Amino acid sequence: MPAIVFDLDGTLIDSAPDIHAAVNRVLQDEGCAPLTLAETIGFIGHGLPTLVDRARAYRGLAAARQDDMVEAMTRHYGAASTALTRPYPGVLAALSSLRSAGYVIGVCTNKPIVATQRILADLGLADHMAAVVGGDSLEVKKPDPAPLRLAFDRLGRRALVYVGDSEVDAETARAAGVPFALFTRGYRKTPVTALPHRLAFEDFARLPALVSSLP
Repeated sequence: MPAIVFDLDGTLIDSAPDIHAAVNRVLQDEGCAPLTLAETIGFIGHGLPTLVDRARAYRGLAAARQDDMVEAMTRHYGAASTALTRPYPGVLAALSSLRSAGYVIGVCTNKPIVATQRILADLGLADHMAAVVGGDSLEVKKPDPAPLRLAFDRLGRRALVYVGDSEVDAETARAAGVPFALFTRGYRKTPVTALPHRLAFEDFARLPALVSSLP
């Protein structure tokens, strides 16, 4: 059976609440007003340094504060990365069903690898993953296709589909030449129709059947 790779944030897990809490602690330390959850979600997608950069600029803080704020964000988020984060409904059952059907499964995310592995373990997802590629596994991040290609290479099977939720994921799949499955309840900023995809779904209970229909 072929291989399936998933994005993490906004796809397998709803991590925005913990990211939101951590970035607001950073902003509080800088004497700034907090972000709303919606504002935080708007900054998610290219890894924590980019999120911090966007939040810093949004609050009018100097670029010279970037490195210290990234360090603080990493510390705050690392201390409580699964306090509020949960898998989306149906994720665990869908992964079990896919594995039982013979598919091999991996993760490709822009989140740092150590944080990714810890979150997967804490939320009971790690045992489903035969390969995990993080945002610092290579010198480049998504939407560069190299991390996704590495994930499929490590799985050692034909690439069937990449499952993600965002513009970054859609572009990564396109660049890698892999069909894209769009989870529509994630963190995308544009309409579903604006993102190229082979299939779209809002309920993980439907994913195994949808995947089985792919050539």
